[in-house]
Amino acid sequence: MLLRPATRADLPAVLALLADEERVVDPASVTVTPAYERAFADIEADARNEVLVLVDDTDDGDPVIGCLQATYIPGLGKGGAERALIEAVRIRADRRGGGLGRELMSRAVERARSRGCALVQLTSNKSRTDAHRFYASLGFARSHDGFKLAL
Repeated sequence: MLLRPATRADLPAVLALLADEERVVDPASVTVTPAYERAFADIEADARNEVLVLVDDTDDGDPVIGCLQATYIPGLGKGGAERALIEAVRIRADRRGGGLGRELMSRAVERARSRGCALVQLTSNKSRTDAHRFYASLGFARSHDGFKLAL
C-alpha cells in the first residue's frame, strides 16, 4: 500500500469514497463539478492542506482504496506548534475490516509528527459509532464537544 498526496486524476475516486460510506461507488459515475475542481485546486496550492490517498499499488483498475484530508494549523497553544486536523477519512466499503483504516491513520499521524505537529485532532459525526470505536482504538480520546454553524 502506498500513501501519497492525491492528484487531480484521483479526484473522482476520492469523491466516490465520500459519496457513500456503505457501498462502493464507481468513480466514473461521479460528477466532478467546478466547485470540486476549485476546492481541490485550492487544497493542492496550500502547503497547510493535503488530501492523501491510500493506493493499492497491485490494483490496475481502481487503486484508490482510502482517503483523508489533513490540515495543518498554526497556533499559539502547545508552544507555538502546529496541530493536524484530519477529516473525511474513508476506506472503500469492500476493503474494510482488514486493517487498512489503521494503516491510513497511522501513516497520517506519522506525517503530522514528522512535520512537528504537537497534536492530531479529528471530528466525527455523532452517528458514526463504529468510527468512534475505531478512533478510540487508535488512542484518540474524546476531549471536547464540537459545534458547527451552517452558513
